[in-house]
Amino acid sequence: MKEKKRIEYLLHSPQLLYNILFQGRYEFEYDLMDIQARNMPLQKRINLLKSGANLVYRKLHPWSLPIHMHVELTNYCNLHCKVCPTGGGTLERKPMSLDPALFEKLINEIGPYLLTMSLWGWGESLLHPELAKILRLVQNRGITTFVSTNGQNLNNPAILSSLIDYPPTYLIVALDGLTDKTNSAYRVGSNIAPALEGVQRLAQMKRERGQKYPILHHRYIVMKHNEHELPLLNQFVKDNHFNIGTIRTLSIIDSDNEIKHKELLPTDETFKAYEYKDNMRVKRKDFVCEKAFIFPAMFADGTIVDCDQDFNAHQSYGNLSHESSFSEIWRSDKAAKIRKTIRDKMDDFSHCKNCPFKDRPVTDCSIVHLDA
Repeated sequence: MKEKKRIEYLLHSPQLLYNILFQGRYEFEYDLMDIQARNMPLQKRINLLKSGANLVYRKLHPWSLPIHMHVELTNYCNLHCKVCPTGGGTLERKPMSLDPALFEKLINEIGPYLLTMSLWGWGESLLHPELAKILRLVQNRGITTFVSTNGQNLNNPAILSSLIDYPPTYLIVALDGLTDKTNSAYRVGSNIAPALEGVQRLAQMKRERGQKYPILHHRYIVMKHNEHELPLLNQFVKDNHFNIGTIRTLSIIDSDNEIKHKELLPTDETFKAYEYKDNMRVKRKDFVCEKAFIFPAMFADGTIVDCDQDFNAHQSYGNLSHESSFSEIWRSDKAAKIRKTIRDKMDDFSHCKNCPFKDRPVTDCSIVHLDA
């Protein structure tokens, strides 16, 4: 979170306090997606207010449980995306999918407190062999859920059935090109046909059932090889029955080598995630990390980390499959020690030094919203 954004949040805290505590309502934007939490139970309201206090004090042993969480369904993929640790072969963790029983353990404990849950990590989520079971477990819990996919098996009838029977709030389909040539330049090995076939089929199934969800979201990362397609993007979103679209800038993933990233940078300065001087990324000082305090991640093996960017879990809080509860891991001395480093000397950790959010002029990775 940018310091300016943090101050704005604090200045509006009296109104937020009233809306949350007395009306059970909290509305906000997450990466250009509208989120509305309504009729929140008392325990969620109190936890949300406690998490707000964490923005002020950034306590090493947080008052609140997380309000947002990443949960990795798989850490293997059917594509080889450039600069991605999975596609580039720098992911050191053993390939696996999340055990639904472990997910149920997590969701039963912290589900009552969460506002959002992102059901993806460093792999293709729709490759999970028990996708329907995972999606069913998170239904009707008052949580806004996101599933992100490269769409390569989105036309699979079993997957379509899972997504329509147990819909996430948002289904994000990542296509970084309007043709196979442009999309596969970054997402190596991809085809856009199965993704678009799946989206169109889901749109039809939603109409037939009178369903609002999943909201079909097209996400497009702007790079040098595809920026010429931007004038066609809004019509592409409409023609293929997406509900919304967003244009996203390319993030730097934790790496000491930025050569691959620089090769992909668009020529239009508007769509560069970072500012550059003398061909070097400008380091900013106006970033305040909130993830370690309110937005952790759980990887497919149950490992809890402060942030999903620690993709090899070098700074693990603990492992839910080996320990009795998430709360014990979250409030442990080990987690507090990691938070202290992030708060006071964040560049001591590689994934913090190369944080994809820290050096951005703005908070979000997505910078343009497209309505269908």
